[in-house]
Amino acid sequence: MDTSQQPPAGPRGIASDTAWGAAPYPVLVADPSGDVVEVNAAAAALFPGAVPGAWLRCVVPEWIADAHAGAGSPDEESGDAESGSPASSAHGAVGDRTFEARPTRTDSGDVMWWLVDDTDRRLAEDALASERRRTAFLAGASSALLSSLNVERCMEITARLAAEHLADAAVIVAPPRGRKAQLTYCGPDGDVVHRQVQADLEQLPGLTDALRGFPPVPSRWIDPAAVPEWAVPDGFIGPVRSAVVTPLPGHGVPAGALVLLRSGRRSAFTESEEVFARLFASRAGAAMSAARMYAEQSAITTTLMRELLPPQLHSVHGVEFAGKYLPSGQADRVGGDFYDVHPGTDEGQESLVVLGDVCGKGLDAAVLTGKVRNTVQALLPLADDHQRLLGLLNGALMNSHHTRFVTLALASVVRSGGTVRLRVTSAGHPAPLIVRADGTVETVGTRGTLVGAFWDISSTTAQVELAPGETCLFFTDGITEGRGGPLGDELFGVERLESALARCAGLPAEAVVEHIQMLAAQWVGSGAHDDMATVAVTAPHHAHLSAVNGRTRGRYTA
Repeated sequence: MDTSQQPPAGPRGIASDTAWGAAPYPVLVADPSGDVVEVNAAAAALFPGAVPGAWLRCVVPEWIADAHAGAGSPDEESGDAESGSPASSAHGAVGDRTFEARPTRTDSGDVMWWLVDDTDRRLAEDALASERRRTAFLAGASSALLSSLNVERCMEITARLAAEHLADAAVIVAPPRGRKAQLTYCGPDGDVVHRQVQADLEQLPGLTDALRGFPPVPSRWIDPAAVPEWAVPDGFIGPVRSAVVTPLPGHGVPAGALVLLRSGRRSAFTESEEVFARLFASRAGAAMSAARMYAEQSAITTTLMRELLPPQLHSVHGVEFAGKYLPSGQADRVGGDFYDVHPGTDEGQESLVVLGDVCGKGLDAAVLTGKVRNTVQALLPLADDHQRLLGLLNGALMNSHHTRFVTLALASVVRSGGTVRLRVTSAGHPAPLIVRADGTVETVGTRGTLVGAFWDISSTTAQVELAPGETCLFFTDGITEGRGGPLGDELFGVERLESALARCAGLPAEAVVEHIQMLAAQWVGSGAHDDMATVAVTAPHHAHLSAVNGRTRGRYTA
């Protein structure tokens, strides 16, 4: 090999004839004392002052100089001697770029620093970390928002999360109803305030469009100085520097609008932050819309349920009435069993007691229950004739679209001196029981055809009298047919009911129904059972006529 043809080693400066001299990465060599030995063209372009003999700390960023000082001499290094690596790599910024500096020990004891531009990788990692934080925030926000179906609670959570993670302050504007707007504020202190204000929503650019569900106006189009005072929460520090107004999409209709505010202490909203705010608003809007729909449905259900729930019974014209109802399901409030007491116009007029059991259970049975109760109430002028009332009710049910039938027990009740007289008619319903003052239990002799199943029905009416302290108990088959006991398959039965009723001799009507229902509920336990309803009619021990004055008719008082 002719060594005379090889190029000379060249001066200690810019390396161009070496393998690393033409490398696209900046490479510089420094001796243990910290002086620059040589650099390649890429390093010379990056560090113009890095010339041979220059002190490294004066021509490169401090983080490179510190890393070189920590590399040590060949005798002091703690790196891997076999690999020639004197120390671990360092990382830092050069201008608006970031580099990783990797050291290598040369044969002469100098340290060669290879600088790798990792700006794009770092930006990608930062973007990925940011997206992960945003995804985690959205997941947590969704869980928090869906944890409640209360509208105000959802608005509070939305405002607090937005003020904490997206802006310095947040305002939730509910869909306007009337002249006043319902606003929910959350400032830098994290306190949430609900307030009704009479404000012109047109003052805030993009707000009325957001409340209609239109796409949001870009933040750069909103003049911060145009944000009205009513849209700024108490405690907001400094003037508004940037604002975002975005809709809260709901289920078919907008759930409101979200207003985000930043003060001069923070930078203005970027396009990426506006997009992220819309993602958060979409989740918040869905939760608020679901809560608002639930509140509306709950209000409707409560209104309708009020007409289906059994009434609270009390004494009427010197006669004690008490009722108790236990639906078949723990989540149900109404079902197929029902009762009503329609008071007479005065003490001499009969009061009508109605206890019924519609075929089935749950809401479907409750619908027919409401229809039967309303029909019976409309037929009250005919209550003196039980057979005619039942016939008209049967015709109404037979001509309806319902395929269910109903059993009924009717009782016309009136106080006469110290006794209570009853005319009792059963239409396919279990005959009521009477407990006498001595504890004897009797079955009222009435029977009849159930209502709503056949065109022709018949029934018999029994007349009974109650002495003071005696009770007539009306009940549905959910009491006697409830299965329970030690093995869970034994019927409560009529005999057990009669035995329990015998122990209620002399008790008030309220105590009788409470005792019977308690025993029946304990018998079935947690097992499945039908609706249970009981009504007690009791002749009180100490009821007498008291005159209001010397001329008018007296009234029964307990």
